[in-house]
Amino acid sequence: MFSLRHVACSALLVMLSGVNTTYAAGQPVKAPAMGKIADQQTRHIATYYPGRMAGSPAELIAADYLQQTLSKMGYQSRLHAFDARYLYSSQDGHQNMHSVHATSVIADRQGEVRQQIVVMANFDTYLPQSDSDSNHNLGGLTLQGVDDNASGVGVMLELAQRMSEIPTHYSLRFVALSAQEAGEQGAKDYVDNLGAEEKKHTLLVINLSSLIVGERLYFNSGVNTSAAVSKLSRDKALSIARRLGITATSSPTGVSCCEGMKTLDSAHIPLLLVTASDWQVGNNDGQQQRAISEHFPTGSSRHQGQIDNLQYLDRYLPGRIASREKDSVRILLPLLKELANPLDKN
Repeated sequence: MFSLRHVACSALLVMLSGVNTTYAAGQPVKAPAMGKIADQQTRHIATYYPGRMAGSPAELIAADYLQQTLSKMGYQSRLHAFDARYLYSSQDGHQNMHSVHATSVIADRQGEVRQQIVVMANFDTYLPQSDSDSNHNLGGLTLQGVDDNASGVGVMLELAQRMSEIPTHYSLRFVALSAQEAGEQGAKDYVDNLGAEEKKHTLLVINLSSLIVGERLYFNSGVNTSAAVSKLSRDKALSIARRLGITATSSPTGVSCCEGMKTLDSAHIPLLLVTASDWQVGNNDGQQQRAISEHFPTGSSRHQGQIDNLQYLDRYLPGRIASREKDSVRILLPLLKELANPLDKN
């Protein structure tokens, strides 16, 4: 069933093997500059897998690529297929449930103990859910989804690469969710498949979403995340950002609900939500990413194929992809190292 898609994916892996390897001809080479892997992966995913809607061929091939990439880093990586349903509204007022067979990717590495820290990002692009969506060119086969959410996946992959050879006290898990753009179905499926013990052992989920277009980086805790965990995750991330001179902040309350993570928040799984937005515009709820302008007439790029693509963002936000991916990694890598090795005094 997967043979042709695996061949295509393997060819791309060979062609772009320099994206995430740290060795050449058996000899160690200099590690890429901070943020370089995330930038390359973001561009690769956006370029080769546009229209990666849940259940589409592009989504499955992208999932194969992510699974193989994480496996090459040394993680126990697997594809996780599931059925998702979403409501579709037609122009004549009828509504019908549509079903898709989606595929997420889960990669694990065992630490000294079973408790785990999870880094998560959705890789699917927006799936039109009404005739109106299609008529307004929202989502579809041409949407590269650079900001939403190749950017989050790129940072996740760089964190996975850089953590792959660091022994950790806590176990690590990296999750690329699908069907998030179909009503957070990926997150729901993930929680539904967590056993009671595994849920108890999940110390924190760091979710990465839409890191490019927003005016500044935001680090928020989930509504149901304890003050103690928020101090160790959100507050520590902001402290690292200040030390590095990176502009970052949190919502007025320091919490958010929930960048696609409402299901996890409702299950009382501790969350650190990382995104780029602007809580000072629009409805002051973080949904609008930036002030309305000529090139961003809605103050957002989400779901808009004519805006959320490499050519447009490189033109109207020059240098932003590389700089924002770099800033995200510079903050999150030391945070993840500290969280994964809380007893390390070095």
